[in-house]
Amino acid sequence: MNQRLHALTNLANKFEEKTIENTTKITSIFAENVFTLKTAREYLNEVAYKSLKNSVNNGKKIDIESAGQIAVGMKSWAEEKGVTHYTHWFQPLTGTTAEKHDSFFTLKSDGSAIEEFDGAALIQQEPDASSFPSGGLRATFEARGYTAWDPSSPAFIIDNGFGKTLCIPTIFISYNGESLDYKAPLLKSIDFLNKAAVDVCSFFDKNVTKVIATLGWEQEYFVIDAGLCSARPDIIQCGRTVLGAAPAKGQQLEDFYFGSIPSRVYSFMLDFENEAYKLGIPLKTRHNEVAPGQYECAPIFEEVNLAVDHNLVLMDLMARIARRHNLKVLFHEKPFAGINGSGKHNNWSLATDTGINLLSPGKTPKSNLMFLTFFVNVIKAVHDYAEILRTSIASAGNDYRLGANEAPPAIISVFLGKYLSKLLKDLESKASNQLDDQDDTIHKLDIHKNIPLVILDNTDRNRTSPFAFTGNKFEFRAVGSSANCSYPMMVLNTIVAETLSKFYEEVNQKIEKGDKKELAILQTIQSYIKASKNVIFEGDGYSHNWHDEAEKRGLPNVKSTPAALEIMKRDSVKDLFSKHNILSHNELEARYEIELEKYIKKVQIEGRIMGDLCLNHVIPQAIKYQNIVLENVEGLKRLGIEHQEQIKLLEELSLNIGKVKNNVFNMVEARKSANHTENLTLKAQQYEDIKNTYFDVIRYHTDKLEGLVDDQLWDLPKYRELLLLR
Repeated sequence: MNQRLHALTNLANKFEEKTIENTTKITSIFAENVFTLKTAREYLNEVAYKSLKNSVNNGKKIDIESAGQIAVGMKSWAEEKGVTHYTHWFQPLTGTTAEKHDSFFTLKSDGSAIEEFDGAALIQQEPDASSFPSGGLRATFEARGYTAWDPSSPAFIIDNGFGKTLCIPTIFISYNGESLDYKAPLLKSIDFLNKAAVDVCSFFDKNVTKVIATLGWEQEYFVIDAGLCSARPDIIQCGRTVLGAAPAKGQQLEDFYFGSIPSRVYSFMLDFENEAYKLGIPLKTRHNEVAPGQYECAPIFEEVNLAVDHNLVLMDLMARIARRHNLKVLFHEKPFAGINGSGKHNNWSLATDTGINLLSPGKTPKSNLMFLTFFVNVIKAVHDYAEILRTSIASAGNDYRLGANEAPPAIISVFLGKYLSKLLKDLESKASNQLDDQDDTIHKLDIHKNIPLVILDNTDRNRTSPFAFTGNKFEFRAVGSSANCSYPMMVLNTIVAETLSKFYEEVNQKIEKGDKKELAILQTIQSYIKASKNVIFEGDGYSHNWHDEAEKRGLPNVKSTPAALEIMKRDSVKDLFSKHNILSHNELEARYEIELEKYIKKVQIEGRIMGDLCLNHVIPQAIKYQNIVLENVEGLKRLGIEHQEQIKLLEELSLNIGKVKNNVFNMVEARKSANHTENLTLKAQQYEDIKNTYFDVIRYHTDKLEGLVDDQLWDLPKYRELLLLR
């Protein structure tokens, strides 16, 4: 029995999974494994507690003495929960997370054993940086790297079933101080956005001293049986299927979306949700997604840095807990051809320390003018820096998803809904001389009257838009499922902050010339609407007409990852990030090289596994079946029975076998040639050509063979089994 049939037999013989008890109140376990400020209050003295609180709330540095007290308190709390080891948990440029565990155990000079954790160990560690991607920021022999504590994201305890580890969120930098991670630039962008937004808020409310970027991610993922997965080398090594014929029933009946969750998957969900709640991850929603075998979970909004950390923790948690249920979670953007892929919709907004959502309209003309200000500035930022935003979502996996029938296109546009679009058009159409300096200027424009009605009626969602306004936030839908949200959020924070900074300067210049403040704000808003209106699109982003229309509007359509990454090399892009100390020229160039290498290697791995599957699974099984048919033909010949249809089957088998074999050979030769290319940019382009030239052709003919070969001989689990069997 081949591996596929063995996996199917095991699946068929499984008893119903025992469901997880879900009688515990979420509030009783929420954040029990997190060193929150509330927990810290119980374990720290007054000075240390105030120092930690001031750092978390206001970004102030913690002195070494207070750090020592915090470390002692943190260790006491962790040990009471059975923790023996700690780690600096960080986000290297691999796209995953990393950790090096050290025990509290140490030896004194007299040889006696002791548990110890001091301030120095809390604040900084020195993991070996030589094996992490650096993009040329350091040579291989320069192994030294540092992790530094990020107090704004609380420490937490991971329990993997065999032991417990105290995880301390940190940034990761090289010996010379260059960023080697995603978190450090994100933190810098948060600080830049805070300062720029507070400046603009001063036009409306002097009490605002802090503006926080918030994030609510929606995580899409697939769940398949682990036994079936183990019989698919492509899923194991690539996270997706590189071959596989479409099943008779996919998602065409639209009956999976929001449907009843299969009991085995439901049990898995309850299990990972309970663990997530203990880690302070505020999950709120779970449901079936559009494709069979696809699901989604989403949390309550949090500060963007904490939200990113929670998303990464959850992805790791889900992968580990799935194994308890003999399931496999797939975060790849396009694990199955012909059905919906998976995204990670980033719902982004801005909140003040006075409790105001800056992207939600208020009840007074003044508050609605503040809403309009930030609303229009975000649109202007997306218009002016669309290509940089596109770069932030570029990956080999997302290339398969963007522009498909379930994901927004690679053209960055903004959806507002017809009411808000009309409001902006009305405002733009008013001539500047109609914006007089009387006290009732805002009332004359009906800003107070129109906006609440707009928001009440603006409930549409445009699933084809990569960047949509959804009532009190913008939803960046184009982010890939496997992505670290840090990078797209860092880019979004930066471009919005840069736009707000320019807005603040322009308004002040008008005020200094004698214009009334409200008039100066309105005129600047009007000019921003005129300058950025081309990026606003309310139609179907999937339509071919939109591509033509976008070209006429001058909107970029960057279709592939290599092309998107090239944008990072522009001097204007480097200057944008470097002048605000978010990423230096060298750091951005390093990221270009890292992401390009990552793209090349992922396409290379997919090509290799495709060749392996063809030569060691598809062709041998097709030839076996061909021989069976040939024996049948010979027998029919001897009996003088008609056998023309069997001959046609042999010819069809032979044709497809030959096509697969020839294309795999040519693909391997093209890969060998590309591997000798030293120029990284050219090499990436060659690998893109290899993917575009061979992958679909090989898949077409292998999928044809799957439909011809005897089902008992085919040893790769089929789509109908992977997607529909639980």
